[in-house]
Amino acid sequence: MTAAEQQAILAISLHAAFADGSKDAREREQIRQIAEGLAPDGSINMPALYQDVLLKRRTLEQCTALLESADSRQLAYEMAVCVCDADGVRSAAENAFLKSLSGLLRMDPAQAQRFAEDADALADAPLVAVPLETAPAVDTAALDKSVLNYAILNGALELLPQSLASMAILPLQMKMVYGIGKAHGYELDREHIKDFAATLGVGLTGQYVEQMGRKLLGGLLGKVGGGMLGGLGSAATGAAFSFATTYALGKVAQQYYGNGRSIDAAQLKQVFAQMFAQGKQMQGQYRAQIEQKAQTIDVTQLLSMVKRP
Repeated sequence: MTAAEQQAILAISLHAAFADGSKDAREREQIRQIAEGLAPDGSINMPALYQDVLLKRRTLEQCTALLESADSRQLAYEMAVCVCDADGVRSAAENAFLKSLSGLLRMDPAQAQRFAEDADALADAPLVAVPLETAPAVDTAALDKSVLNYAILNGALELLPQSLASMAILPLQMKMVYGIGKAHGYELDREHIKDFAATLGVGLTGQYVEQMGRKLLGGLLGKVGGGMLGGLGSAATGAAFSFATTYALGKVAQQYYGNGRSIDAAQLKQVFAQMFAQGKQMQGQYRAQIEQKAQTIDVTQLLSMVKRP
């Protein structure tokens, strides 16, 4: 894939991130920081690309015209669908955006519909807590084990080239937080969990843009990237990030709900930063388990994986 095609796909993803016009200031700031942090080697001027999209200097029509192969057009559409679905099932504005995009990309309508339905199912999967053998007091050891298992699973999903594998990371993180809240006596909903994550600086849309941006620039996506697990070395950074983010999110949730939700936003961010750094250090210890897990994941079963308790 050429640098021009990579830029076009990333620009389309940014267009998708802002398609509904309702991202709050925290989410917009995170997406800006992510855009500026991608391609640190200077191969793509991401700050300029972000500004071009935001100021409408790089239109959707211009971006799609640069994608010559069917594979690159399909990848652009899949990424846009998943970006729109990252923080929940799509709005009317996002549906209109994707309809326009699929036409510009000359997508097969049936193929586009199938992928959109799969992404919708993941985004709207019910929040089901994993049953824990808990006594009247919260079983901290069981929660610790659950958080580690989620971190290993999400690190493994980061190694897979399919767009929906990355999409599954977000609902699994929400499911983990839901289970932690439930173990402490709180019945959470999606909006609460999304707001909790955003307070920590983990916007769901921004996180997906970052995951897919790393995979795209590392050449790890689908047929365009050379197939499953084709670049474990290049993917190590992404796996470490997803492992650490999931681990930190879970550990902060344990402290937050375990303390009766009495920790303020500044303290939560501080603890998250500490746990994220700890998670990055731990990832090397669990790298073999993450890679082994990646080899056993059946991508066709992602939805059942997200839905089952």
